[in-house]
Amino acid sequence: MARPITEEAVKVPPDGLSGDLVVPDRAAGIILFAHGSGSSRHSPRNRYVAAMLQRGGFGTLLLDLLTEAEEEVDLSTRHLRFDIGLLAARLGEVTDWLRREPATRDLGVGYFGASTGAGAALVAAAEKPSIVAAVVSRGGRPDLAGPALRRVEAPTLLIVGGDDHQVIELNREAMKQMRCEEQLSIVPGASHLFEEPGTLEEVARLALGWFSRYLRNPPSAQRR
Repeated sequence: MARPITEEAVKVPPDGLSGDLVVPDRAAGIILFAHGSGSSRHSPRNRYVAAMLQRGGFGTLLLDLLTEAEEEVDLSTRHLRFDIGLLAARLGEVTDWLRREPATRDLGVGYFGASTGAGAALVAAAEKPSIVAAVVSRGGRPDLAGPALRRVEAPTLLIVGGDDHQVIELNREAMKQMRCEEQLSIVPGASHLFEEPGTLEEVARLALGWFSRYLRNPPSAQRR
């Protein structure tokens, strides 16, 4: 029988960011989740995708990129959730932490970003080309990564709902600036949050396929 997958609550230095870490036996890689504006590591959509990735053999870290104090401030100001530079820097710090932790230090690293979190994930990936092996964006805003798009080396999958017309166009425009291997997958009948029956399952299937292709056997340069 398969051993049950257990989740560990973690605090990531230096800012004490809260996360939920799962590392299955013989994990094929570790995927760091960056949620979108107004969401959190408790996002049911990201948790659903994370569970599918765990069953596929990947470790996951669902993370809040703001501290509790910052979250309180942001409830009123709503500015930190759009501070892509800050969020990307936090992702970088957490990635470094994963590379130090015994349970994850030998695993290839991937990013899964949603909404504004996708922009931050791409900026962070551009800053760590030798570590980040793959990126998946769900309903993301890659355009928010700005000039960093040209520096992303990790193969990137952009998943957008077929009814999310404005975000489709933003993704297409962002792709024109990207020089890495990239792919746009449009899920028919899906809105921005993929709330329609079967659409989130398709997101999880696409993400698992992408990470299985690029994260299970990352180039030796991406290993210690």
